[in-house]
Parts: sequence; structure tokens; C-alpha cells
Amino acid sequence: MNLVNIGGVPEHFNLPWYLTLKNGEYKKENINLRWHDYFGGTGEMTKDLRNGTLDLAVILTEGIVKDIVEGNSSKIVQVFVKSPLIWGIHAAGNSHLSTIEDLKGKKAAISRYGSGSHLMAFVNAENNGWDISTDLQFEVIKNLDGAVESLTKGESDYFMWEKFTTKPLVDDNTFKLIGSCPTPWPCFVIAASQNFIENHNEMLKTILRIINDTTIAFKTIPSIDQTLANRYCQKLEDIQEWLRLTEWSQKQISQDEIYQVQGKLKSLGLIVERKSYQDFVHSFAT
Repeated sequence: MNLVNIGGVPEHFNLPWYLTLKNGEYKKENINLRWHDYFGGTGEMTKDLRNGTLDLAVILTEGIVKDIVEGNSSKIVQVFVKSPLIWGIHAAGNSHLSTIEDLKGKKAAISRYGSGSHLMAFVNAENNGWDISTDLQFEVIKNLDGAVESLTKGESDYFMWEKFTTKPLVDDNTFKLIGSCPTPWPCFVIAASQNFIENHNEMLKTILRIINDTTIAFKTIPSIDQTLANRYCQKLEDIQEWLRLTEWSQKQISQDEIYQVQGKLKSLGLIVERKSYQDFVHSFAT
């Protein structure tokens, strides 16, 4: 049995992986796929792709693009979720802050530098005409639990995270939802380490075939909305809205999309150079 380590956030987007693992679909192909939850998100996964702890990661597009520009040898092997990620912008439930403009110059809680919560704070700042050199401050909080503690104690002022994941915290008034900031590109891709691509290319194709067969039919699984609501402690109506907005993909990211992500990161001063499309993607021989 071939051991393969894969990481991703413990969120509803990744239920297709859980289902295929539960059904033993990889083991039927002599693959021992081990899923690892990454509560710290993209910045933590890019580090483990670099150091060989992970073979595969289901990761935010902007995060892996930035890290590849900065020397990560991993490659994107396909888009996983092609719809935008809707980042909720949150303050503490009892905070006096109530509008996006109130957040200008305030301190953003981020899981780590290079994470989605960090990068999207820059996108939000630009969207609202802020000066990114003076109007952004950061407090590293590692994960969602850290954000709850940081905002509640007043150590940071706002926090950006996927809005459906944080909805229960808004419902119980731990957080207050101030606004939202959708990504202008497909939100999640599957990335593979260069070592895994070079040594296990056929195994990689098998893994992608299995997960793609599931995501194609995911929304038609009987009572999938109830399953998601129960597993992720969400209200049924919130999950139904999320399902309506979310589309999975079985295709490679396009050259235009890579160009768009790099352009945004460069305009925000988050990368200093652009790379060619081929530097980011692995294309399977036909």
C-alpha cells in the first residue's frame, strides 16, 4: 500500500475527500491516502509542501501562487473549487466597529503571513481605496480559535475567514459580520510536491480521477445538504445557500487565471516578479 499525505482545511468544501476515504476508494487502488486537517490554513500547508510533510494539498489559489513565485517547487495539478471564496469580514460581537470604513488602519487578525487571511486583507484594503502601506496592521493568531480569543480580548480588531464557516460564530454573537470580500478567481486548487509528481505521476492521476468522479456528482448525493449541516454544525438554510454558490472543478487552472492572480499580488506589493504559466502547473501527458 502506497502512503500519500494530503492536507486541507477542515471545512465543508472538502467533504468529497472524506466521502471517498470513507468508501475506501483509494485503498482499492493500493493507495493509503492520509488526510490531515490544517486549522492554520494555507500558510501552514505551503510550508509542509516545501519540507516534504505533504504530498498533496487542497489550498487557496492566491496562497500557492505566491509561494511558488517565492521558490516552492510544488505545482498546481488542477482547480478543485472554481467558484470564488466569499471571505466574511468580522469584528467581535460587542465591538463598536460596524462598517468597512471603521476598519481602516485597524489591526487584522491573520492565521499567518502568506495565508489567505493575510493576502485577502490586502485585496479588501485595495477594494476600499486604503493606503496599504499605512492602513494595514496584523496580529498572527494561527487559526479560527485564535481569532476568537484575539478579537474577544481586543488584541486585534477584525478577521477575514470563509463566511459560512464562521456563520455559527456570528449567530451566537461571538463575531459580528461587517462585510464580505469574494476572491476574483477560483478559490481552491490541488497542489502536489515536485517529488510526488516526479515519482508517482500515475498514482496522482488515479487520485484525481477518484475525487473528480465524486465532485461531479456531489450535489446530487441524497440529503447532502443535511449531511453537511450536521457534520459542520451549520444551519440547513446556510448550507443550501452555500451549495447554490459553490461549483467544483475537474480542470486545470487557466493561463489567464494565473496571470490575474499574479497581477493582483504584484500590484499589492506581495510578490516582486511574475513567473510563466509553466512554472505553476503540471500538465499530464496525454
